[in-house]
Amino acid sequence: MLLWLTEYLTQYIGGFAVFQYLTFRTMVSVATALTVSLFIGPFVIRRLVSLQIGQSVRADGPQSHLSKAGTPTMGGVLILIVIFLTTLLWGELTNRYVWTVLAVTMAFGVIGWVDDYLKVSKKNSRGLASRWKYFWQSVFAIAAALFLYSTAQTPAELTLIVPFFKSVAIPLGFSYLFIAYFVIVGSSNGVNLTDGLDGLAILPTVVVGGALGLIAYLSGHVEFARYLQIPYIEGAGELAVFCGALIGAGLGFLWFNTYPAQVFMGDVGALALGAALGVIAIIVRHEIVLFIMGGVFVLETVSVILQVTSFRLTGKRIFRMAPIHHHFELKGWPEPRIIVRFWIITVILVLIGLSSLKLR
Repeated sequence: MLLWLTEYLTQYIGGFAVFQYLTFRTMVSVATALTVSLFIGPFVIRRLVSLQIGQSVRADGPQSHLSKAGTPTMGGVLILIVIFLTTLLWGELTNRYVWTVLAVTMAFGVIGWVDDYLKVSKKNSRGLASRWKYFWQSVFAIAAALFLYSTAQTPAELTLIVPFFKSVAIPLGFSYLFIAYFVIVGSSNGVNLTDGLDGLAILPTVVVGGALGLIAYLSGHVEFARYLQIPYIEGAGELAVFCGALIGAGLGFLWFNTYPAQVFMGDVGALALGAALGVIAIIVRHEIVLFIMGGVFVLETVSVILQVTSFRLTGKRIFRMAPIHHHFELKGWPEPRIIVRFWIITVILVLIGLSSLKLR
């Protein structure tokens, strides 16, 4: 919206031309989202408290979590509102990728909202039945995959790029739909499973989102894409504005979510942000790089899969508790130590992922 206004004002005041630069709008997007988050965050938290939207804690979980019962949850609503408004303000609203990412983010946010609402209203940690959660995740993920597949304009948009190899590009054809579905749903659930400690999920999401924003900018710039030998995806650069909004909104939320948390993100935020990361990675053709950079999300997901499989087949558990961050809690690690160490791992993995842009 403001992009159109500044474009109009440029003919009268030349200084407004700076808003036509994608890099500048991305930085402004970060600042806008961060400022709005910090400004309205206390109001949102007070509102959640007044509505008695408190966290339900698993009875079989770590005993240290019992004190967190009643802490306001569904704080992810704050993140989604800020991301949506900021992207509308500074994004190019004729760009199909921008609307695709916004639609997927909000759709998965609705699923998370229903899940959180059921948890709060029924005063338990079960929420929406898993089969229905996966059903609606699948519906929205397949819809997004079909849209991207049907609107692809170049073969590069449907090609699997293998990082660290300059000449390995695999045409996907119809299998693109399966990969896109797997990445969106897998990323959404990965972030959701990671969101079990104060600030554990949001900072990795911000860091990975920032890296994807950089990749989106490079992929949408014909000269940089040619130099780095990555697919040129026309229009993908505009996703940097969305990623900027995600960074600002995420950091603003972390201000209130850091240990000890004043508010929890809830599924409304975790499912939505994970899906957003997944669909951006698909658009810029860096799904495998997302797998690397989001290694913490992958680890959390795999730990749950292994735990469930082992218990069903042998009756024995591999970890003291899954997801794996609870395993370390039960081993006696203080919560802040687990959080910061997972953050450090994420930063390292993101640097490895970004290095794949040049090391080919």
